[in-house]
Amino acid sequence: MTDSIEPTRIPPAARERIRILFMAKHALWGGGMHPEDGNHAIYHHEVRTTLEKLDLNLSFANSYDVLFSEPEADFVFPLLNRGGFVNSEMMIPLLCNMHRLPYVGAMPFLRGLSDDKATAKLVAHHAGVPTAPWYCYRRGAPVREQDCPPAERWVIKPNASSASWGIADATEWNGVENAVANIHGQGHDAIVEPYLDGYDLQCAFITLQGEPTAMPMLWYEREDTQRLWTYYEKRDLVQNTEKDTLKRFDDAEFAPKVAAFARTIAEAFNPFDYGRFEFRFDPKTGDINFIEVNLNCNLWSEKVMAKASALGGFSHGDLLETILAESMMRQGLVER
Repeated sequence: MTDSIEPTRIPPAARERIRILFMAKHALWGGGMHPEDGNHAIYHHEVRTTLEKLDLNLSFANSYDVLFSEPEADFVFPLLNRGGFVNSEMMIPLLCNMHRLPYVGAMPFLRGLSDDKATAKLVAHHAGVPTAPWYCYRRGAPVREQDCPPAERWVIKPNASSASWGIADATEWNGVENAVANIHGQGHDAIVEPYLDGYDLQCAFITLQGEPTAMPMLWYEREDTQRLWTYYEKRDLVQNTEKDTLKRFDDAEFAPKVAAFARTIAEAFNPFDYGRFEFRFDPKTGDINFIEVNLNCNLWSEKVMAKASALGGFSHGDLLETILAESMMRQGLVER
């Protein structure tokens, strides 16, 4: 992380002049848990509340149809990433491009590349970043045992899943095959990879003056590293009985190595405004492996991006304003 960074501010005149459309599935939610999406609704409500405190010229939408014709907006802040259909993460950027409307985040091809876990791993591998073997069983293509990477235990999940939706594990091919069939049956590609023991290292980046800038690195300290976290636990829809703590990771030997790997991948996806890069670290062996990249990741104050930014001296408002301001400056809406 850069030793000393300051939030980027939106000039007062631009706060009034630039009409910002905030789009999220629960942008109009009144607060509290959602019966299906759990704390995701709390997250969207919190972001809306924080934006309102910044005294911006805001409007709100919770569906794509607001962009089917040209909206009364100058700039879009999209958090409507999980639209209920495959590749929905590219929908808002594509519609904005149709209207030549600037927006927060990467272009559609980069958004799709990052959310496709298998191709994101190709980017990391090509860049020389350690990445465990994997195979993506695309829906409609053959499901062959010989393509499966060797392992004693596999993790199987939708290739574009978020928050561990649809995750499963298996210790024999029959289990892998059944899990892949289940994911295909729900309309998704399936990625299969060896289960890697160890801890998740989280590398959060924001853009400052056009450059990906790392916030303090975090890691999840867990009681049982062999246990899979489920979607329902991550969304607080069921009680998580395992104790885990999100802490700063500043190991003198390994933190610089992971930071260099994360920077390499971040540069390959730049410009993206903000994102999180995840690695698995096994302290027993010293192995580091890239897991996935999440552009336009969760900005809730309880999650990695906001907590890492807080360690860097940013309030939640500082974080959101910096993301918006830097994106506006990158796209010529505001002068630096």
